[in-house]
Amino acid sequence: MTISDQFNTSQAPLLALLAIHTVACCVSLAVVLQLYGYLHLFSWNVSHIGHAVLLALPVVAVGCMMAFARFSFGYLLSFYVYTAVLGYVCLTPFSKLEYDHSLPVFSAIISAAAFLVPTLFLRWPIKPRHTISVKTLRLLIAAIAAVTLAIVATGVFYNFKLVGFTDIYQFRDELRFPPLLQYAMGIALGALLPFAFACCIEMRARTAAVAILLLFVALYPVTLTKTALFAPAWLGLLWFISTRLEPRVAVIVSLLGPIALGVVLAILSEYGPVPRSIYLNYFGTINFRMIAYPSIALDVYNDFFSRHDLTHFCQISVIKRLVTCPYSEQLSLVIAKSYPAGNLNASFLATEGVASVGSILAPASALLAGLILSIGNHLSEGLPPRFIILSSAMVTQIFLNVPLSVLMITNGAAILFLLWYVLPRHAFADLQHRSTS
Repeated sequence: MTISDQFNTSQAPLLALLAIHTVACCVSLAVVLQLYGYLHLFSWNVSHIGHAVLLALPVVAVGCMMAFARFSFGYLLSFYVYTAVLGYVCLTPFSKLEYDHSLPVFSAIISAAAFLVPTLFLRWPIKPRHTISVKTLRLLIAAIAAVTLAIVATGVFYNFKLVGFTDIYQFRDELRFPPLLQYAMGIALGALLPFAFACCIEMRARTAAVAILLLFVALYPVTLTKTALFAPAWLGLLWFISTRLEPRVAVIVSLLGPIALGVVLAILSEYGPVPRSIYLNYFGTINFRMIAYPSIALDVYNDFFSRHDLTHFCQISVIKRLVTCPYSEQLSLVIAKSYPAGNLNASFLATEGVASVGSILAPASALLAGLILSIGNHLSEGLPPRFIILSSAMVTQIFLNVPLSVLMITNGAAILFLLWYVLPRHAFADLQHRSTS
């Protein structure tokens, strides 16, 4: 069987899996609408289900492109965008926000298509230069561990609190770190530690991999972020499925599995076997905060900027220094004053799209974001799929919760791209050979 034949036979299972994921997302969102109606942003109404299904069909058609694309870093990002836009269009029939939803829904669907095309199919003519040796790679991993320890030690002087993740919001707004230290924390969590962990896995250095996971946990009492606390579990899940499944299937299962578990817990809690507290903690963290929140943010941003001035990208600090900005505070804080959903940090779809240029030009912004992020596809060309999934695990998880500019700089996506660029493609084959010889 040729590679082409193998590719063709893989389309039907992928389409089926995407369909299952779509249904799971819709069922999960239905539970969210009923469980979190107290936010007064949406209300559950059975009569609106048919409308939501009709709106979802064009998004599903766009998402089918993923069955015809090969695995890449862009495949990960595209799947997350598909999930967020699907949630948004299914949410709008239940939305209590009074803006005209027609244009924003159409814009969101076109934005998804504009983003998926370059991230799935575009290949830049960039040839990675293999500038570091295997020995240098080992030193780089050790340096990442040492730098992270220094970041933790420095951060302790500013904050150290051992509190449960449900209590972090009582203290997190009070945290004040020097800007350089704050950037270092974000880059370590988003890029450096996942890269080091992925390297250790491919090198079969299991003890070192566990040590890297402990460094994530060490950052939690300093930063008080769920990202640091749950990173080991997230990386462990991705390692498990990416080792056992075809890469594209692993990407889909990485969200489908946690979403489906939340739905199952909701059912079991309703009929008694699972305590309601366990169900609410899991569902609130995964199905609501991780999956539904980016879709809700799109609804909120569309409502807010239907009545307020656009930012024209002035939320980006460099641009804010050059132009007059209608908002003096961070955009998430401005939004939080008008809606009962907390600090709504949102993805590029909401910030560089809706907030910056409005619904009409949002697809152009999504296309530009896709072009920028598609560079990561080629810079990771030739690396093992599992390595790409693991090393970008935190960047992709953060992707739908922060603007693109923050993702690239504060959360270290640009650093990760650079590390991919200089990584020798023969490194892991050599290291695995040495570890087994």
